[in-house]
Amino acid sequence: MAHIEDRWYKTVVVDDRNVQVPKATHGKGMRYRVRYIGPDGRERSESFPDRRKRDASAFLAQVQADILKGTYVDPDAGRVTFRKYADEWLSAASCDESTRERLERQFRLHVYPVFGDRPIAAVQPNTIRAWAKQLQDSGMAASYRRNLFNDVSMILNAAVDDRKVISNPCALKTVRAPRYVPAKVLPWSTDRLASFRAVMRERYRIAVDLGAGCGLRQGEIFAVSPDDVDTSRRLLHVVRQIKIVRGTLVFAPPKGGKLREVPLPDAVAARLREHADQVAPVPVTLPWGTPDGEPRTVTVYLSTANGDPISRPSFNANVWKPAIRAAGVEDTRQNGMHVLRHTYASVLLDAGENIKALSLYLGHADPGFTLRVYTHLLPTSEDRTRRAIDSAFGHGPTTPDGLATA
Repeated sequence: MAHIEDRWYKTVVVDDRNVQVPKATHGKGMRYRVRYIGPDGRERSESFPDRRKRDASAFLAQVQADILKGTYVDPDAGRVTFRKYADEWLSAASCDESTRERLERQFRLHVYPVFGDRPIAAVQPNTIRAWAKQLQDSGMAASYRRNLFNDVSMILNAAVDDRKVISNPCALKTVRAPRYVPAKVLPWSTDRLASFRAVMRERYRIAVDLGAGCGLRQGEIFAVSPDDVDTSRRLLHVVRQIKIVRGTLVFAPPKGGKLREVPLPDAVAARLREHADQVAPVPVTLPWGTPDGEPRTVTVYLSTANGDPISRPSFNANVWKPAIRAAGVEDTRQNGMHVLRHTYASVLLDAGENIKALSLYLGHADPGFTLRVYTHLLPTSEDRTRRAIDSAFGHGPTTPDGLATA
């Protein structure tokens, strides 16, 4: 039964009166020890110094209330360091290897040096506020700081679930996540896309068509196989990507594990055939999912001149950026290869495609995310009205403006 033990004095009966008599441990260590049985059936204790019996009583009352409410947290559980708990959580997490690698790297560089060796219960709101301010003062981009904040909050949420801490300091009102206002995506116009495609090395030109014509991500483009083309249904099956996991190229499912079917325009299908005639698809063997995964061989449209699979960093540095400069396009992050997906989205929205279908084609998990990213590209009601009336009156183009207005 829960009680408070006095380690300095014992009570004896002398002449029918209770008298406190010093024990052998009198004056040594803490005087009061709270002893109780935890929810798991194990006895636990907490010690308090002399003249602090009131604190010991308050502690015992709080423990008993927490056990009754189901919110009890073992004080010893929070003594594990943030680093140790985060490492254990990551090793058991069901995320893919690239996500695990990213989190390990971010924590190693930006979190562990600050409070990695603190007991996780000692990571308090002031700890998080000071850390967030330190990141801000370092000049780190707001988007990256917000990702770091969310990742740390995820670990602390797990610690709450595992009864290591009572609450997540990142979730308290006095702690604010770094504010990040994403920049509006800027798709390319028809002229820019055409001029860029013209200066792209012929061997890799089909990558532009798959990005702007089917909305594929970079890794998905590198992994497209002739076997993925469904000519009878005029569809392209997006079933894999090539990515880097711990420094090794691997085949993996598309982002989020979302396999999908994308409408295959006749123009893109024709260019795929032309590309295959000029640069024969080659079989590539890579492990599946992880560096030690099962080897799989896939015949892909895109490969290096040596017949090797394409690595994203090498492609960006040796193929994409030289073409960007040759086309006279500003070499910025906004003009990275992902701009082809934005251009694809712009074309579809301008043609009147709905957000739900676009989200499906892009492989987004949530149409709401698609809407937030591309809402500024939606044609206004005034634009739709003008086009409809101009078309009815036989004035101007009868087809959507497409990329020219992107």
